[in-house]
Amino acid sequence: MSRLDPVLRALLRPFDPALRCAPPAPAEPRLRLKYFGTAGFTLSHAGHTVVIDPYVSRPGAWTSATRRLLPDAAAIERHFPVADDVIVGHAHHDHILDAPDLCRRTGARLIGSPAACMVGRAAGLPEAQLRETRGDEDILSGPLVLRGLPSRHGRVYFNKVFYAGDITAPPPWPARTRELKHGLVLNWHIRAGDLRVVHIDSADFIDASLAGQTCDVLCLCAIGRASRPGYTETAIRLLRPRWVIPCHWDLFFGPLDWPAVELPGCDLAGFVDEIRAAGAEPVVLDFLDELAI
Repeated sequence: MSRLDPVLRALLRPFDPALRCAPPAPAEPRLRLKYFGTAGFTLSHAGHTVVIDPYVSRPGAWTSATRRLLPDAAAIERHFPVADDVIVGHAHHDHILDAPDLCRRTGARLIGSPAACMVGRAAGLPEAQLRETRGDEDILSGPLVLRGLPSRHGRVYFNKVFYAGDITAPPPWPARTRELKHGLVLNWHIRAGDLRVVHIDSADFIDASLAGQTCDVLCLCAIGRASRPGYTETAIRLLRPRWVIPCHWDLFFGPLDWPAVELPGCDLAGFVDEIRAAGAEPVVLDFLDELAI
């Protein structure tokens, strides 16, 4: 890590542990969601594990801005010892960087947009481990049913989408941040028996894609929501979740064993208030916490 990272973190709001909350776990949970910062989760059900947007390499700010990005193989193996499938919401580096290495080690499929699969090819994954989708189709993953819901990337700082565009050929690998455009953005609807999970990894969506979908748990991107009027209320009204897990609220430069700090302008406490006001129960997880239901 460069000297920039401690300075940057010192200027930002630390995660308030008083916000942590989750319902009591039942004696025999049917589903577990474990949080790995940024938009990353593992979802485990009936002995099957899907990893969502894995990103535990977390290179520092200076490295991310100036150098080619190297996945941290040791961190990936430590945090994701098993994976049956890996799903990616879009191809920005903080969502896809670790996916190819994880798939290579575990034999999991990388499931995502054409852009995401181009990144998999760049990293050397064979075609048998790539499952391309443009959404609106059911994909079987053991006892789970995965469905991509076409979406849009949220606008974050300066009302802009950074690294916009598509990836239509394998990019250089290792890649630079600017070479990993977002491509098609997919929210994910996951059926696990009679339980439903929706994962929104960027703070926007297409209302018509969510209409008619419902979920028990909604993983909802926090940063950038101010640029999408009615974001929290609309997502909860359309999907009717019981629980909402804020995600993508943390500064993602620096390892997971560093204390979490909020991204500039995120206002996690305010997001929690918005979730409650919209009629859902917030579940606030620190790094490596889990929801078991």
